Amino acid sequence: MRHTPLTWIEIDVAALGHNLATIRKLAGNRLIAAAVKANAYGHGLREIVTLLLKERVDYLAVNSVEEARMARACGWTKNLLCVGYIPLGDLDAVFEANIEPTVYNRETISRLGWLASKYQKAASIHLKIETGTNRQGIEPGKIERILAAAKKYPFLHLKGLSTHFANIEDTTDHSYASFQLRQFKAAVRQIRRLGFKPDYRHTACSAALLLFEETKFELVRPGIALYGLWPSKETYLSYRLRGGSNDILTPILKWKTRVIQIKEVPPDAFIGYGCTYRTTSKTKLAVLPVGYYDGYDRSLSNLAHVIINGKRAPLRGRVCMNLIMVDITDIKGVKLEDSVTLLGRDGAEQISADQMATWAGTVNYEIISRLSTQIPRFVV
Repeated sequence: MRHTPLTWIEIDVAALGHNLATIRKLAGNRLIAAAVKANAYGHGLREIVTLLLKERVDYLAVNSVEEARMARACGWTKNLLCVGYIPLGDLDAVFEANIEPTVYNRETISRLGWLASKYQKAASIHLKIETGTNRQGIEPGKIERILAAAKKYPFLHLKGLSTHFANIEDTTDHSYASFQLRQFKAAVRQIRRLGFKPDYRHTACSAALLLFEETKFELVRPGIALYGLWPSKETYLSYRLRGGSNDILTPILKWKTRVIQIKEVPPDAFIGYGCTYRTTSKTKLAVLPVGYYDGYDRSLSNLAHVIINGKRAPLRGRVCMNLIMVDITDIKGVKLEDSVTLLGRDGAEQISADQMATWAGTVNYEIISRLSTQIPRFVV
């Protein structure tokens, strides 16, 4: 049966290829772990993994067993790094799906080691080092103890060492990132003195990859740059101040919907819940079938714009669960079921994730990663 989607997402395969070319140039001869966690930052894990099968990418970085299994189901046969926590009771999946887990708890080490002995099968692990972000990671003072636990299990292989920067995106002063890098290097030296020889060190997220050669080591983990977005305005500014070019990243996502009703509203009429917008003159509205359920944040109420027929139409009233209303008074020729661009470029106009994030008081990461998994994605 033919189905006409009311809201959908388009993924630009050429733009993805452009971004990967940029990443490969920045990475040099290092291995690349493409971050596809959080439904590929909202772009669609299945769609992005299927596209990456054809690209020169060495690893996928996922957040959970479920994402790892989905990547395998899409045909990914190469390295699979899980950066999120895997419950102790689910660690069998490491062997079933050939996952390389990120570890920082002795309990995880012991359980993995026991399972590896049971299956007589090696498990490659990546130890995450705490350097100053204070979320996941083993504190430097506990490294010796956790590695002593790992030594008990001959089937465990310390394949990687990683850390995560706390303040590399939010400022043009990168002294704290430099401090964290020194902490990481000290931990690496300690681990090598203890007799371990990890294959890969990896600290470079998108911002580090764009800005700091010394963070790249043997493996890099690009995330948001893969999807054509800058990690922050500060990252962009730092890159440009160092002489970087302006066209190295291209957003790959466009979010669209349709006009489902056109109506005339008289002067002094209220629009939407809470009567938060009142017309001052005769107004023509287009009703659109998208709302906060889909990931169009309620904080965009009375602030955001959409693009119809190449022109901006301002949002009027509150964002509803499944609907928004926009002002098309000055846009000619709008018809029922015309397409509407919520996010992305349409002609000379563009609504970027950064612009939407500014309206919503958040970051571009949140705007894209919260796009509902129920919205169909199409590769174009």
